[in-house]
Amino acid sequence: MKLLRVGTAGSERPALLDQDGTTLRDLSGLVADIDGELLADGAALDRIRAAAEAGELPVLDAAGLRIGPPLARIGKVVCIGLNYHDHAAETGQATPAEPVVFFKASDTVVGPNDTVLVPRKSVKTDWEVELAVVIGRTARYLESEEEALAHVAGYALSHDVSEREWQLERGGTWDKGKNCETFNPLGPWLVTADEVPDPQALSLKLWVNGELKQNGSTADQIFPVAEVVRYVSQFMTLYPGDVINTGTPAGVAQGQPEPKPFLRGGDVVELEVEGLGRQRQELKDA
Repeated sequence: MKLLRVGTAGSERPALLDQDGTTLRDLSGLVADIDGELLADGAALDRIRAAAEAGELPVLDAAGLRIGPPLARIGKVVCIGLNYHDHAAETGQATPAEPVVFFKASDTVVGPNDTVLVPRKSVKTDWEVELAVVIGRTARYLESEEEALAHVAGYALSHDVSEREWQLERGGTWDKGKNCETFNPLGPWLVTADEVPDPQALSLKLWVNGELKQNGSTADQIFPVAEVVRYVSQFMTLYPGDVINTGTPAGVAQGQPEPKPFLRGGDVVELEVEGLGRQRQELKDA
């Protein structure tokens, strides 16, 4: 299933994208929202599937309807850095022996087509197309990759926007360059895990002002999705509705020759992950 949330910011309603790929169906008569509580409730998800298959869900008029983040009340956003061989190479960094883990605050998450704000005094705002993993069952100390995948509710397209000067040149951890407002567009959909049989066989692409900048595949991940989930569960408890951003392929501004083409107000970024939809953001100065 492709689950999403539509409406004005803070007042989104749950919806489903029909099998035809264009028709929106209203889920508000069945569930209150798309969140961790729903993803952990197999019976509720089965009711949605049954209603969709029976044609019982009312149609939503999509004209002019904003798409919000596909997940409400996100507990935490865990991020994996330097997780593609080609990205590590382009930035001149060694392949990590273990996953590099950092966090983005859940309030950085916005809708897939919402405005992204370039922070005040920023000179190195950068793009990163990523596969996001959404947790569906409480996970702690998982022992195998098979067990890890069994705890995944689904997947989404994520844009891990970064401010590289603040991330890498201002001391301390990466968090200063990762947690500016609007720095994590998510969606348009949460695609349930049954529709993504192999998360290591997905293409990822990103364009800036119409020019293709990133063109990679999750097959190039250093630590595959299953290992990332298993690994992270050794250090923290993952709860339904938590999100893991699994890293970005080569092609970011930071990895390009001088003058590096960092983002500015007025730029347009478009991105997609195979089967998970497409995003488009216009950048504005904060």
